[in-house]
Amino acid sequence: MLSLNQPDDFARLGIHPTQIAQFEDGMRTSGGKDTFEWWYFDARMADGASLVIVFATKQIVGRMGALKPFVMVTLEEPGQPKRLWEIKAAPQAFSSSREKCDVRMGENYFRGDLRAYEIHVESADILVDVSLTGQVPAWRPGTGHLYFGEQNEHYFAWLPAVPQGEAQIKMRVNGAEKTFGGVGYHDHNWGNAPMPKLMHHWYWGRAKAGEYSMITSYITAEKAYGGVNHPVFMLAKNGKIIADDASKVSFSLEDEFVDERSGKPVANKVVYLWQNGNEAYKITYLRDRTIEDALLIDSIHGAMKFLAKLARFDGAYLRFTGRVTCEHFVDGNLIEKAEDAGIWELMYFGRVYK
Repeated sequence: MLSLNQPDDFARLGIHPTQIAQFEDGMRTSGGKDTFEWWYFDARMADGASLVIVFATKQIVGRMGALKPFVMVTLEEPGQPKRLWEIKAAPQAFSSSREKCDVRMGENYFRGDLRAYEIHVESADILVDVSLTGQVPAWRPGTGHLYFGEQNEHYFAWLPAVPQGEAQIKMRVNGAEKTFGGVGYHDHNWGNAPMPKLMHHWYWGRAKAGEYSMITSYITAEKAYGGVNHPVFMLAKNGKIIADDASKVSFSLEDEFVDERSGKPVANKVVYLWQNGNEAYKITYLRDRTIEDALLIDSIHGAMKFLAKLARFDGAYLRFTGRVTCEHFVDGNLIEKAEDAGIWELMYFGRVYK
């Protein structure tokens, strides 16, 4: 697994090292065999509710064949069971601009210009309208591409188009109307090989604490690609990015236990430490509870599910809620600390290493 971030790499991809262009949030694959792509949005509301919307060209687990577009909506409210809607679209009802983010699946759309976005989802029992306005500029870690294979023939790409934004949401669920406001996020992912074949597992989180906004990830490649690790780190203060050099990051897990349902190791404490000379920022995710514990094989159907069982595929997705803190140190002295509630995830495609 390599992150190629030399001048020739940016030139080959037609992108600028620091300036994000609108086409980068447009469609970057053909949508055909051995490709995947999705546009993701989430928001955490002031009352503790969370909303996730994904527009995807196909499922990422199982054989990645022809275009099978769908929209996924997940709503979690305090004290209520999680609700999930999947709205499938015919391939001919799907379109996406290559110039900017403008994705359509029938009556549903996800569109914007790296700062302001509109999302509309409707079905028989749900109607959602989202307005997202960026507060932190679009960003990517280098080229945003991770390459795999002897010839770098496979890749996984990622663009946080809105690392943090103000979200206004109107929903109608089974005739009942709701209006939310909160902190939102949008990113865009694509690639040309099944993710479980490339990556063993990752931790990922994004949060807001006081004046700070952060995106963090720690990706571990599959054994076939050396099992190497790749950190991702972005920290902004008052809307301005102040630290994003992942080479200065150390990562640690504390108080691990084995999750009973999935059998995967889970850390109660996830820590990213960014250090540059006498200055350091420490981001800590402290788990309170697991709010999603899904076995990925449950998302596979038909013959592919039978084959996945034969291959002993046991991937899992876990989502956590708890406290996120950002600490700023100078010469080892704590000079500032911010803390807030947060949500983060563990995607575990591979088998647990013994």
